[in-house]
Amino acid sequence: MSELVRGGGSRFLYEPFDAAGARIDANERVTAERWTGLERRLLTIETTLERLERRLWLGFTGWPGLFCCRGFFPCWKWFANKGNQHDIWKIGGGA
Repeated sequence: MSELVRGGGSRFLYEPFDAAGARIDANERVTAERWTGLERRLLTIETTLERLERRLWLGFTGWPGLFCCRGFFPCWKWFANKGNQHDIWKIGGGA
């Protein structure tokens, strides 16, 4: 076969262009970008859920812990004072 003689003009007039291969490459790049965006959004959702979980645990364990302490410390002071009844419900200073 004889080779095409190149003259002036665009290279696309003389060289074959693989449109299907270019289309596949473009779709792969688009898919990779979408995957990167999806991973970034999932990471954001995971960190948000972890922070929410910490807040919920603080709420579920913090308030009961506070109420238990409010009940424990007066009893502890009562036992420490060997049963003085006038001091049992005073959390702040002594009598």
